[in-house]
Amino acid sequence: MVISDIFWNASLEELKRGYIQERDCFTCLLCGEKIEKGIVYPYEDRFYEAVRFIRVHIENTHQSVFDHLLAMDKKLTGLTDHQKKLIHLFYQGKNDKEIQKELDIGSTSTIRHHRFALKEKERQAKTFLTMMELLKDKDAHAPAFIPVHKTATMIDDRYNITQEEHDKIIKQYFPEGTTKPLTKFPSKEKQRLVVLREIAQQINEQKIYKEQELNQTLKGFYDDYVLIRRYLVEYGFLDRKPDGSRYWVKK
Repeated sequence: MVISDIFWNASLEELKRGYIQERDCFTCLLCGEKIEKGIVYPYEDRFYEAVRFIRVHIENTHQSVFDHLLAMDKKLTGLTDHQKKLIHLFYQGKNDKEIQKELDIGSTSTIRHHRFALKEKERQAKTFLTMMELLKDKDAHAPAFIPVHKTATMIDDRYNITQEEHDKIIKQYFPEGTTKPLTKFPSKEKQRLVVLREIAQQINEQKIYKEQELNQTLKGFYDDYVLIRRYLVEYGFLDRKPDGSRYWVKK
């Protein structure tokens, strides 16, 4: 299961702490890092058991769960850029007067209005989540949708993909299996997304690739590796240095 699937399937409590507990390890929901149980981990002249070290990992790698979530695409958070700035300042513990001065907007009553609007959004979200949970027990005809990868750069109707559609597309373009070459690169956006997602899952997420190394890996899927590489970056599966000298799986 890819990290986006684990992330979207996590409970609210698991999302708040940033990791899930599995039988043999703790898995970071933000990047997929696994911390094996039964091992003592050294960090900055101290030693940590796994359950504490996963928290150290989150603090050291992601700063905080809050910061990581706030940085996600606005279509995933439902927040405008302005709301994100306000929430970040609220999280820092600043009062209304300090926020009004820092953002140079309106008055302290304007900030209080924003606080009220965010609380209203929270109430709506709780109601909606409850209804969706209840709906799961009744809607026998609801198709299974493929989760949106949380590093997606453009979220629109192309992500409206059911599990059945996904399986058909994989069979069409990877008739010999997903570790074998593509028959061709699809022209339709939805099919392209499925294919790119599958290729991204075959790339080592722990490795930072030189351009030539990545090219060699992508050649195994399609001759026009430059096209595949460009779309992997464009769709948010890969990130790279500005000069294109290094590539890595975006988490």
